[in-house]
Amino acid sequence: MAGTKNGSGVKIGLALGGGAARGWAHIGVIKALTAAGLKPDIIAGTSIGAVVGGCYAAGHLEDLESFARELTPRRIFGYLDFNLAGNGLIAGQRLCERLERHMGDTNIEDLPTRFTAVATEIGTGHEHWLSRGRLVEAVRASYALPGIFKPVKINGRWLFDGALVNPIPVSVCRALGARYVIAVNLNFDILGRGSVLPVPELDAADDDEADAIFESTIDQMPEKRSVRSLLMRQMFGKSDGAPGISTVMVDAFNIVQDRIARSRLVGDPPDAIISPRLSDVGLFDFHRATDTIARGLQSAERQIEDITREIETRRARRPAGLGQASDIVVDGRAMLQPVAK
Repeated sequence: MAGTKNGSGVKIGLALGGGAARGWAHIGVIKALTAAGLKPDIIAGTSIGAVVGGCYAAGHLEDLESFARELTPRRIFGYLDFNLAGNGLIAGQRLCERLERHMGDTNIEDLPTRFTAVATEIGTGHEHWLSRGRLVEAVRASYALPGIFKPVKINGRWLFDGALVNPIPVSVCRALGARYVIAVNLNFDILGRGSVLPVPELDAADDDEADAIFESTIDQMPEKRSVRSLLMRQMFGKSDGAPGISTVMVDAFNIVQDRIARSRLVGDPPDAIISPRLSDVGLFDFHRATDTIARGLQSAERQIEDITREIETRRARRPAGLGQASDIVVDGRAMLQPVAK
């Protein structure tokens, strides 16, 4: 049917939630779904979900996967361009440059797959759906964790992480016309098990490029050794187990995100929810991409059969002619909604 890519005649929405390093599991989920022929027509992402979803919509998921698998603790630290005098611990310019290397000046409205990133406006707390404009800027705004990354100014508004208002954007997929929404929750088994961030073993990696990035970061600061030690303690905690600033901020943010996600999922439940088991994956464990991607893949594969069966059932029940307008589902019945002109 015109307007769908999955071949089922039922628009599939994919809501990708936040979760920092656990977000690499989204890559595995998408690979499993697409391999089964379940290609999403609509993608809504929050935070790391916006990064993965945006890369997939732009046709660069393989590039992102290659980048993720190559990360080491030292390389990760090299990407953290500390911003000691600004409104975030990390400026994020190096990460932005990496995204622009692949996405360039790509605009969201030009993507082959409909995509929206969710962000929060500073000052008002309003939820913003970024569905037009530069893809890189929208993604940056969506993952700008308060206090960690600098907020992003878009259309005169300062925006940061969308997980504060919509951690798993099921509602966005439905509003954009998805009749079957698959949500990915990265944090369902996190709280109650502890998530203190381990101090990375930076000297363990033998990586010349990472060494150069890391040393250039430290060389720009006075008293290199003392600054390096201070930054490590501030970011990742002390050797006696006391949490660092980032640990406190991210864990506090994670608690708020979990509570909001539970509430919103009850009010607007997805048709299917994929929840990879990631309780032992730290929020800054970006170097564990290979394992995290595999867990996302396995979690999705366990539900492929049920999801496919349900979509086929809905296709069989779909009345003729509904494909000509935007439609919503109420209590399992398809109903027309006028298309905005």
